[in-house]
Amino acid sequence: MKKKTLVAYFSASGVTRNAAKQLAEVAGADLYEIQPEEPYTDADLDWRDKQSRSSVEMKDLSSRPAIKGKVDNLADYDTVFIGYPIWWYTAPTIINTFIEANDLKGKMVIPFCTSGGSSIKKSAEDLKKAYPDLNWKEGMLLNNVSKDEMEAWVKGL
Repeated sequence: MKKKTLVAYFSASGVTRNAAKQLAEVAGADLYEIQPEEPYTDADLDWRDKQSRSSVEMKDLSSRPAIKGKVDNLADYDTVFIGYPIWWYTAPTIINTFIEANDLKGKMVIPFCTSGGSSIKKSAEDLKKAYPDLNWKEGMLLNNVSKDEMEAWVKGL
């Protein structure tokens, strides 16, 4: 049986969704949106408000926002890209919810992200430290990346 590739992503504003769709096309992968059980509002995402939902979640890194649904036939995938926007220099805690809800052991796991000003470095290090048993590969920041650059990255994995 041929193994497949999955692009799983969380997107609060649509920027990461667009990157994930392009990555899925380039990688010949299936697409899966990590959706919060309770959608984020604009007020929830106001990083300037210390009481906003995203601020509160990111202050407590043990926070695990509930997600809707589950990946069907996860065993069919041998490669899983996990995409997210950078929040407070790292991955949103909903990414931890996704990782902990799915058995990714034995799969190649590759982070990708979008950001208004941060690199992927700290978020990728944080994920590797939190989940050292997973087979992490080099991730990439996908802000304004051309299709050719994306194809070269995917082929190099």
